Amino acid sequence: MRFTEIEHKFVVDERFDLARFRDVLEALGPSRQTSLQVRDRYFLTEDGRARRYVIRHRFDAELHQLTIKALAPDPEVRDEITLDLGHHAGDQAEQVDAFVARMGIAWSGVLRKDLDVWYFPDCEVVHYVASSGGRTVRCVEFEATRKSSVPEALAIVERYERATGFDGATRSLRSLVDLLFPDITMA
Repeated sequence: MRFTEIEHKFVVDERFDLARFRDVLEALGPSRQTSLQVRDRYFLTEDGRARRYVIRHRFDAELHQLTIKALAPDPEVRDEITLDLGHHAGDQAEQVDAFVARMGIAWSGVLRKDLDVWYFPDCEVVHYVASSGGRTVRCVEFEATRKSSVPEALAIVERYERATGFDGATRSLRSLVDLLFPDITMA
C-alpha cells in the first residue's frame, strides 16, 4: 500500500461554494491547512506510453518531488511512487530534464495549480484550480493518507465525502493529465 494512491476526484465549476466548503472542513478540525501555488511538469516517455505511466516533477513552497503515476482507466486506486528531491538544492528542473530526456520523451507539459489543502490524520482534502494553455479545471480531491487496505482507505475517503456533501456526487474517472491534456495519454 506504500506505493498506492487512493483518492476520489470531483470536477466542480466556478459556482462551487468554496467558502462553505472551507467552513465545513474547518469544523472537522484539520491538523493544518495551507494554500499554495504549484507547478507540475509532466513527462510521457516511450516506456511510460508502453507501460501506462507519466512522470511528474513538482516544485512548490513545500514539496520538491519526482513521481511516477500510473495511467489507469479509473484513478481511484493506482500506483504512485514518489522521490523527495528536497528544497536544499532549489528547483532542479534542469537535472530532471536531463534525467528524463535519457528515457526518450514522447511528450511533456506544464500545469499550474492554485490549491487549498486541509490535512487530517487519515486524509488530505484539496480544492484546486489547475490550468495549462487555454484549459482550466477546478477539482476537489479526497486522498486517504492512512491506508492499511484498499477497503479501509476507501472508507476514509467516503467519510470525508459524506461530511462535505460529496457523497452523492459523481467522481471523475479521469486523471488531471487526462483532463488538461486529453490527447496526450493515448498518443
